[in-house]
Amino acid sequence: QAQAGWLQHDFGHLSVFSKSKWNHWVHKFVIGHLKGAPASWWNHLHFQHHAKPNCFRKDPDVNMHPLFFALGKTLSVELGVQKKKFMPYNHQHKYFFIIGPPALVPLYFQWYIFYFVIQRKQWVDLAWMLSFYIRFFLTYMPLLGVKGILGLHLLVRFIESNWFVWVTQMNHIPMHIDYDKNVDWFSTQLQATCNVHQSLFNDWFSGHLNFQIEHHLFPTMPRHNYWK
Repeated sequence: QAQAGWLQHDFGHLSVFSKSKWNHWVHKFVIGHLKGAPASWWNHLHFQHHAKPNCFRKDPDVNMHPLFFALGKTLSVELGVQKKKFMPYNHQHKYFFIIGPPALVPLYFQWYIFYFVIQRKQWVDLAWMLSFYIRFFLTYMPLLGVKGILGLHLLVRFIESNWFVWVTQMNHIPMHIDYDKNVDWFSTQLQATCNVHQSLFNDWFSGHLNFQIEHHLFPTMPRHNYWK
């Protein structure tokens, strides 16, 4: 599931086929049938992220501030001045491991994606999603039964969530986070991204998103070319 996530990311960025419509078609199949999520939902969130990375209230990826975490030096100081405190932020480096990586996919994404497609009447995406669940249940129901298949699905989402969050946060959260200052696009991308050491394992584990700087500057470039 994690590797299918990096694969759908490639198609979503139109970086595989030379024709955009081919990328869109296969994107729906990979994220819908192989992962059970809607392409329209991913596009809606991810395009905002690339337009304004780490810009509070414009990048959905930093919406956990200030409800769960205090992010960025500027925003954190602002909370202190206003004396607003939703969580014990001085311990967030500890509780991050509990409510961050393990919970995002199984507890939030899992129900929100259905709300998203029904609210926006994305019936084609819903059909692709249902095809994933039908295939999953038909494959494992005879082997595991109802409780077993629900447990397997939760376990898969739990492991995937840890994998996904560590990769997506390691190359953004350490960087500058603030309100949108209308800085030029190039500088906006650079101040919000950092790279992680290249190795065969890191390239595979992160779907080449260890080259986050190159990805944000050239989002349609095939990922195996980032190192160049």
